[in-house]
Amino acid sequence: MSIERVKEYFRQYNMEDKILEFDVSSATVELAAKALHCEPKRIAKTLSFKVDDQPILIVAAGDAKVNNGKYKAQFGTKAKMLSPDEVETMVGHAVGGVCPFGVKEGVKVYLDESLKRFETVFPACGSSNSAIEMTMDDLEKYSGYEQWVDVCKLPEA
Repeated sequence: MSIERVKEYFRQYNMEDKILEFDVSSATVELAAKALHCEPKRIAKTLSFKVDDQPILIVAAGDAKVNNGKYKAQFGTKAKMLSPDEVETMVGHAVGGVCPFGVKEGVKVYLDESLKRFETVFPACGSSNSAIEMTMDDLEKYSGYEQWVDVCKLPEA
């Protein structure tokens, strides 16, 4: 199971005990926010795309939406999300639990600027009922990210 792989990944850092598991689903931003009693924008959602037939993950704030123009400028191609089957096969996590931890080799992770507004955020941990609280430094350290990108737009304030 995917959460077991994430726990194993965090074990090397003595962080596996920081993973939160819920009795309810956290598979969507709204459900995760409800389970965590926080604002939806503090959920760090992990979006799966394909660039040159390679999977990439973009971790973004829960209220952010991918901006096609910014995405194309960053990656040189149109945003093409992976299908649910492709996500599990290529990334190693099922939709609802996709996270940047314990992913398959060759999956590149990017962190979106939309996250930088927060002290801490909550990415999933490989299952549809898990999360972990992380600072931006933690995210950088544990996600194995390539770089920060600016490919999202935020809702009008």
